[in-house]
Amino acid sequence: MRARPKVEGVASADRLLTVLTAFRRGDDALDLAELAARTDLVKSTIMRLCVSLERFGLIERIPDGRYRLGTEIARLGSVYLQSFALEAHVVPVLERLVAASGETASFYIRRGEHRVCLFRVDSPSPLRMHVRPGDLRPMDQSSIAQVLARFDTTDDPAPAVTLPFHSHGVTDPHVSSSAVPVFGAGGRLVGALAISGPASRLTEGHVAAIAPLLVESAARLTRALGRDAGR
Repeated sequence: MRARPKVEGVASADRLLTVLTAFRRGDDALDLAELAARTDLVKSTIMRLCVSLERFGLIERIPDGRYRLGTEIARLGSVYLQSFALEAHVVPVLERLVAASGETASFYIRRGEHRVCLFRVDSPSPLRMHVRPGDLRPMDQSSIAQVLARFDTTDDPAPAVTLPFHSHGVTDPHVSSSAVPVFGAGGRLVGALAISGPASRLTEGHVAAIAPLLVESAARLTRALGRDAGR
């Protein structure tokens, strides 16, 4: 195991996290007096820290002046919990896709009007789009967002389409991607499996060549997550 680097933390970040972790199971909202008692920080400092926490959606100030945890906490918690259930299945599939295609493979889920990169295995090439697990992207016209929007439905059966979906130049004029849906128990959409890379490499011919591999990988992952892909 690699030794952790001996670096110092940041005092302001420590204070932010002190406020954030002051919330306990069963808390609804806390006033400044309670936060001050739990953190040993003065009220004026807590108010300034809460402004920053509010900006990132980690804390919300309600009309009576008290503070409660924000919706971003729920998103992070969901990503954290879901990652344990999916990682063992998804990451090996991503690694096989990268080895076979030479491009970056990723797995996205939808959270409201955003798509979240849950897992990612980078291309061995230094020329690639820099997205990290946990990053948010809009529900735009990218192949990934199209898959998440098209199959995120309770309709049965799912709409008949030709897979994979492909897009070019949506988030970056030089990047292309192809994506397919992955389902879980009961036919519920779990997420989108995607391959992305520079348009100079992910050409029409390359896309056509790797499409069967991408579709087969999604079917295998779907079966592993509890649904027969042939249904």
